[in-house]
Amino acid sequence: MSDPYKILGVPKSASSDEIRSAYRKLAKQLHPDANPDDAAAENRFKQVSNAFRLLSDPKKRARFDRGEIDANGEDVAPHHHFRSGHGGRRSGEFTDIFSDLFNDFGGAAPRQQRGNDLTASLDIDFATSATGGSQRIHLPDGRKVDVKIPAGVEDGKVLRLSGQGQKSPQGGKNGDLLITLAIRPHRWFHRDGDNIRLDLPVSIQEAALGGKVRVPTLTGPVDVKIPQNSTSGTLLRLRGRGISRKGQSAGDQIVRLQVDVPDSDDLRKFLSVWTPPAGYNPRKNVKI
Repeated sequence: MSDPYKILGVPKSASSDEIRSAYRKLAKQLHPDANPDDAAAENRFKQVSNAFRLLSDPKKRARFDRGEIDANGEDVAPHHHFRSGHGGRRSGEFTDIFSDLFNDFGGAAPRQQRGNDLTASLDIDFATSATGGSQRIHLPDGRKVDVKIPAGVEDGKVLRLSGQGQKSPQGGKNGDLLITLAIRPHRWFHRDGDNIRLDLPVSIQEAALGGKVRVPTLTGPVDVKIPQNSTSGTLLRLRGRGISRKGQSAGDQIVRLQVDVPDSDDLRKFLSVWTPPAGYNPRKNVKI
């Protein structure tokens, strides 16, 4: 892999947010689902993912910038040469050297090196983030992994999948897979802690006379009673219809009414002759 900064198209001074933004943009363009049977796009997707895996890890990024590891995350061998009773070795083969030395003196071999962690980004919709679910992710090495999304996760949450990272080069434990979640905004619902907020349009008639209307929720529509003389901004609370996280009480859904005025000649004719009640002033409480 060449320079990870060039692969992501960012300068070496780029912030973590800039690196993440560049990765998300490229990953969406090059994802195998968006480019079926395109080997070049798949290879580029792997390069972009590997570059992000290195630069999103502050420790690895710092080591790369210092020249201690290469773009693949492998240690850069120092310019020293060692010899042992088993013949000459190439510089950098320290594990084999130490293993031989320990074995020659009857000691224990060094602990097997753990595989590297992998990082990835996964876009999920608002409903899945709120109620939980499962979604498949394609990894740069060609594997497909089903990711379990817990209910109530927030944007930027990192999920750790143990043993789903890179294999150990020495037969040790696999690394982990770290998945950063990116939640796509919903057209109507907005999250406020564990509560869900919804602006609900209602007609003038429904606001003035009251009545029942159908209101969408995360778990399906419900009938809600609109009080008489409601105005734009009136808040209704649907208890237990918000985010439900494991071990915690469910949040609520807060419905804010928005009175919709239709484009109607009949309504304009009626209002032109309508006489407000004595003392009526809709702006009486608006003072500077």
